[in-house]
Amino acid sequence: MEIYYQNILRDPNQFLLTLFTLFAFFQLLYYFFLYTRLAFKKISNDLPNNFPPISVIICAKNEAENLGLHLPKVLTQDYPDFEVIVVDDCSEDETDMVLADHKKQFSHLKITSISPDRKFTHGKKLAITVGIKAATHEWLVFTDADCYPLSDQWLRYLARNFDEKTQIVLGYSGFQPRATLLNNYIRFDAFFIALQYLSYALNRNPYMGVGRNLAYRKSLFFKHKGFAKHYHILSGDDDLFVNENATKDNTKVEIHPKSFTRSEMKPTFREFFKQKMRHFSTYKLYKPKHKYLLVTELLTRLGFYGCFVYLMTMNLFVYEVLIIFSIRFFIQFIIFTTSQMKLKEKHIWPTSPIFDVISLFINFGIDLNKRLRTGRGQWQ
Repeated sequence: MEIYYQNILRDPNQFLLTLFTLFAFFQLLYYFFLYTRLAFKKISNDLPNNFPPISVIICAKNEAENLGLHLPKVLTQDYPDFEVIVVDDCSEDETDMVLADHKKQFSHLKITSISPDRKFTHGKKLAITVGIKAATHEWLVFTDADCYPLSDQWLRYLARNFDEKTQIVLGYSGFQPRATLLNNYIRFDAFFIALQYLSYALNRNPYMGVGRNLAYRKSLFFKHKGFAKHYHILSGDDDLFVNENATKDNTKVEIHPKSFTRSEMKPTFREFFKQKMRHFSTYKLYKPKHKYLLVTELLTRLGFYGCFVYLMTMNLFVYEVLIIFSIRFFIQFIIFTTSQMKLKEKHIWPTSPIFDVISLFINFGIDLNKRLRTGRGQWQ
């Protein structure tokens, strides 16, 4: 062993091969011990006989068109007892008219509004808090105005996880498929984030959720003073709240296809980039163990690809490098394709290995841009 280490110190190329192997090893640990939790989780079709009442909360700011398209799919859920609360947050379009029209048809629609105030600016967290205070029921389900459930059983499949012990239920929300490269990347990005946070939660280590498909108890919100600890940050109404309050015992995951929601994607990369920047602002407030695990995955992936490119370009240890690379690629192929089928994300596997590399540069670019800029963000 001593001779081996001496050889490494004398031969930088041998050292790089060792680093490459080490990076691959850590990557495989994530795939084997975390991502398999989602990829190979069995999905049950069983539903209980009794369902608790639910309050669905949607915040809308200038979302007249989306509400006209998607709100009926929420209001017509096949669920015995639920209300839908839409918070009209200072909208300047025809949101109020659209809501008024729906109110005539659906008595379980509740509308509450926030009026603009030139002396006071606020983010989405105030709108959510207003919606929660208006809610009648203990169990709250959250989605967005530009989001819609994939079936009329959405609430039933979320609600089958509501028991005495459970405080939070994490769902999956993807993006509407479009025949564009940007759409493919955004869908991959959402898929990979979901692969991580759902797998962590299934491994009894929840760290975030997405507000497009999320449920938690009203009493949990008020017990922990809502968003008080991070109200000054525009983002974080979903991931930071979950990061603060989720535990290995109080959080469940629902991945039945009938529980999924879909959203309209940002139409341009610039808008997607700006949205990602806002989301990156919440990461620094995650619990240390979660930051460590996420950063370790990112850095070992970067090291893995960096060493691979260098060793192959320099024609060093080609046989060994290709074997190690192929092992990770094969495991990744199994996990990605299995998980994508489970989450009903079709046709993104062919570009997934490429996006696995590209996302490193995009995420590092977003993080660097975020660190260099000091401007304020916008309501999400």
